[in-house]
Amino acid sequence: MSNRQPHPESVSVEISGCSKDDARIVFDTLCACFSSDRCSDDVPEEVHETRPTVWLGTFDVADAHESGVRPARLSSSVDADVHGGYWAIDRFRTTLDSLFTVHDLTLVPGDQERELHVRLESG
Repeated sequence: MSNRQPHPESVSVEISGCSKDDARIVFDTLCACFSSDRCSDDVPEEVHETRPTVWLGTFDVADAHESGVRPARLSSSVDADVHGGYWAIDRFRTTLDSLFTVHDLTLVPGDQERELHVRLESG
């Protein structure tokens, strides 16, 4: 066995710098495209009033059902950090581009994984 991740087709998404409503829109839109550990009844909540809140979700990029999903409307920009294998990140980024206006902040290549730091705006 190689030392690959147990789920090379999944990506983890960390969302910050936005309201809980925009976080919910991003996760709901992504949940419409991929199976996830975050479902529609899992509502992002503000945990602390002064510290920035970060919302996390994991999406199975191999289980895509993105037909008919319309671009999302956000009230402001949303910062997203995405971690995953090369194939999963590429596929996830293609979906992001179809749903949002995506601005690259940084891309960190790794040995087995990539990190994608992007700013999402209304598509």
